Amino acid sequence: MGLWRQRIGYGSSDFACNLIWQMISLYLLYFYTNVMHLNAGAVSIMFLVTKFIDGVSDLIVGYLIDKTNTRWGKSRPWILFGAVPFGVTAVLAFSVPDIGQTGMLIYAYVTYILLSTSYTIVNIPMASILPALSENPHERTVLASCRTFFSSVGSTVVSAFALTLVDKFGNGNEALGFRIVMIIFGVIGCLVFFFCFFNTKERVMVQAEKVSLKANISCLLHNGPWKLFALNIVWFFGGYVIQASAVIYYFTYVVQNTSMVQIVATITTLVPIVTNLLAPFLVKLTSKRNLMIGGSAVHAGGLLIIFFGGTNVPVLIGGAVIAAAGYGLKGSMHFAMQPDPVDYGEWKSGVNTAGTLSAVNGFIGKVGMAIASSIGAALLQFGGFDAVLSVQSATAQSYITTMYIWVPIVMNIATIITMMFYNLDKIYPQIIKELDERRAA
Repeated sequence: MGLWRQRIGYGSSDFACNLIWQMISLYLLYFYTNVMHLNAGAVSIMFLVTKFIDGVSDLIVGYLIDKTNTRWGKSRPWILFGAVPFGVTAVLAFSVPDIGQTGMLIYAYVTYILLSTSYTIVNIPMASILPALSENPHERTVLASCRTFFSSVGSTVVSAFALTLVDKFGNGNEALGFRIVMIIFGVIGCLVFFFCFFNTKERVMVQAEKVSLKANISCLLHNGPWKLFALNIVWFFGGYVIQASAVIYYFTYVVQNTSMVQIVATITTLVPIVTNLLAPFLVKLTSKRNLMIGGSAVHAGGLLIIFFGGTNVPVLIGGAVIAAAGYGLKGSMHFAMQPDPVDYGEWKSGVNTAGTLSAVNGFIGKVGMAIASSIGAALLQFGGFDAVLSVQSATAQSYITTMYIWVPIVMNIATIITMMFYNLDKIYPQIIKELDERRAA
């Protein structure tokens, strides 16, 4: 199997994921408050509860991946058989049943848990498979960059066209429009996951060991670089989720320019494609850690420009481009760094815990997203947001600004501080050399 065939095959999986994931990130909170007309406070609690429940499924799926042994490998079967459930639950989550407010809240709980679990089934193996695709550090960076590239393409499709398609198919009925769009994205996503399955191969065969879940967790707890990486997962995903969910609120109610919603959302996903393409070259000039720190600083700077830009469209667009460039660099480094603590753990303990580590990473990410999503909905509630009003109060606008600007900036500062203590890049080449010698023995 050719390198580029596998690179495209692996990367395409995140295109499929992000057709759904970006809809969740950008519009699910809006869908709940403005289409289903659920109380923002109730949604805040729902996000917190369901994400913590979903986090348990991450641990279970990761553990099962480590125990999976088929002719297709450990991770690939999960991508194959998880594709259809993911598409179906996405449609259900963006549907509005006529069962009253209490019934719809219960429906939202159930469908959101099902969607999150389905996402886990396809997303955890996307991370756990990377160490098995290649043992070459640079090739892993290229694969991670391909994944981030296709992730950005999928996100851009949603950012640029989703609301337009909702309006076109719904013809004024947002509930109908969202459901039809999710059917389209769900079908496309399933087909792309199948494409990923048939165009990847788990090449690096690590000797499987019978290790208990408790032993796996113990290995992770003694993995210093992973603990720092795991902490940064909270900052990375938490900041992303709350900012993404606030885009439609910030530009609709604070900037009061609805046309900017899709423009900024598109910039936020399109610009990272460029930074992602540059990542394999930039990482040769410096370390992954330094690029993560630099990306965080640039991201925060772009958000400040947006804040001080007020309603000035050129300034807002410039700030969005800068923020997106920083976020894109962070995203590329996040996925490129992800397999490194796996190798460190195997080097230190002799145990490969790719599936469990990916699962725990997923769990931690969902804890961060749960807290961020809950904070976002809570800020709307505390600020007195009223979906019926076209012009929100000054207090509501202030809380929305906190969602979109200040919380993500704090998350970027937290990333910079955390990464200052991450030093795996310095010893990683020697670790790979020693692991190769062990595997060849």
